Amino acid sequence: SKLTSLGQLEMTWRSRVHFHPLLVRVLHKSRLRYYGKPEKKLDMPYQAYFEVADGSGMMSMVLWNSLCPEWYNSIKVGTVLLLEQYAIKTSYPFKTQPTPGDSQMKRFPTIEISLNVRDPPTKISIIPEEMVKPEWGLPEVKYRFITRSELDDLPNNHSCDVIGLVTFVGRAERARKREHGEDFWLYRWAHAIDGTSDQPFILELFATSQPDVFEHIHPMTYLVCTQMRVVRDLTENPSSTIYLTTSNESQIFITGWHKGQPYTKDTKVKNFIQWTKTQREADQMKKTVIGGYYPFPRPPNNFLKY
Repeated sequence: SKLTSLGQLEMTWRSRVHFHPLLVRVLHKSRLRYYGKPEKKLDMPYQAYFEVADGSGMMSMVLWNSLCPEWYNSIKVGTVLLLEQYAIKTSYPFKTQPTPGDSQMKRFPTIEISLNVRDPPTKISIIPEEMVKPEWGLPEVKYRFITRSELDDLPNNHSCDVIGLVTFVGRAERARKREHGEDFWLYRWAHAIDGTSDQPFILELFATSQPDVFEHIHPMTYLVCTQMRVVRDLTENPSSTIYLTTSNESQIFITGWHKGQPYTKDTKVKNFIQWTKTQREADQMKKTVIGGYYPFPRPPNNFLKY
């Protein structure tokens, strides 16, 4: 059928009610958001953002309500979608923005694709990767992998992807979202090494919408974390408290989940796999730790500073 592109949509969306089908690749995926409130009687108050792209650029796509439980787990980073009967809305200005792997990619920030059960009822089709044709001009998923030796030179809030061998994983902890609120964030600390430095990556992993992965991070697994943010304590000794934390678009993968993921083609990932082949499992096992209390960043040495 006749297709349109994201670039054409941006130019013509105000003058149309019905839009031609779209063919896009998913480049980023946010965590699932629950926005239910006691006074609002919505059956499935869920929402999820995806960044999708075609040959003309990248745009946000929003999955609403009951489409979330139906489609959220099937739509992965790298998935190619055919979208029919969708709506176009003005963008929500305060949403988080992932850092694209391809810095040259054009963004269309003013509008977003809205997928709903009705008004109009969206039709979503997943195109299997083996049926995707090169002439469609869909961009490949690109990453920004860094090694541990490169981390010390990166600025605060820099976005990156990492791969490492887990040597420590802490227990799940909770932090209040707001000071007196009832809601909590769930997170755990992990250390991962990649052979490029004596120091590990220190990772603050918040529970994303992947409970099956979050609960099974354990020592000796190969851990991939995407869209992580660098956190530096800029006040005291900056090098001692550098760590990485998850963002709204972070995805986490462990051994058993890597097959078929787009990052397996990345050079730094291949280099890491080569390094692991040179390591003896028994030697690494001796250095691994699990559970326990992990105070980080460490409190100051005396109470006056504290």
